Order: sequence, then structure tokens, then C-alpha cells
Amino acid sequence: MDALNGNMLVMAVLGVGVGIGAAFTGLGGGFLMIPILLYLGFTAQKAVGTSFLAILVISISALFAHGKFDNVDYRAGALLGIGGIVGAQIGARLVQQVSTEGFKKIFAVVLIGLAVYLFVKK
Repeated sequence: MDALNGNMLVMAVLGVGVGIGAAFTGLGGGFLMIPILLYLGFTAQKAVGTSFLAILVISISALFAHGKFDNVDYRAGALLGIGGIVGAQIGARLVQQVSTEGFKKIFAVVLIGLAVYLFVKK
């Protein structure tokens, strides 16, 4: 198996894990996908963009699964999504200004902050 096919298989298998994690936690999968893509040698910018494509596919599937259990507030989700459209345009431009090494540090701080918040929240 050549390197490309090996990476494709690894990405597909990791995608299963990310899909489970995203559907279970609701964190969108980016918190898992970005480190995986960085580990595989993607630049920060390519990892973020690729992650969004994967998250789109995963999110559509998770939306249908959660919708079957009536676990979706469509109005709140749509409003958050509309705001997210604006934020995504700004974020895509901002990440272009950050090196991959700088991005890794920023991403780590965000993950640590999220972990601390979830740990101490009552």
C-alpha cells in the first residue's frame, strides 16, 4: 500500500473516531480533527480548512441522528449558524496571519481553557 492510500485509510478510520466524539460531545470534531491533521503534516491553514469539510459531513450525519431523538432546537441552531457564517469569514482571514507553530500554541491554550472550564463548572 503506498503512502497516499495508507493516509487515506488512516484518515477514514480516524474519521470514525472523530464522528463518534463529535456526535457524543457536540464539540464539532475540530478539537480532535485539527491535532490529527497537524500530526499528519498539514499546515495550520490546510488543517483548519480540511477539518471544516470533514466537520460539515460529520455534522450533517449527526444532525439527522440527533433529530431522530428530537434533540435539536432548529431555531437556536439556525441563529447560531447565521452568526457563525460571519465569524467563519473573519476567522479564515485571521488564521492566514498565523504560522503553524503559533497556531498550535493558540489551539493548545484554547483546549486547555475549555478543559479547565468543563472540569471546574458545577
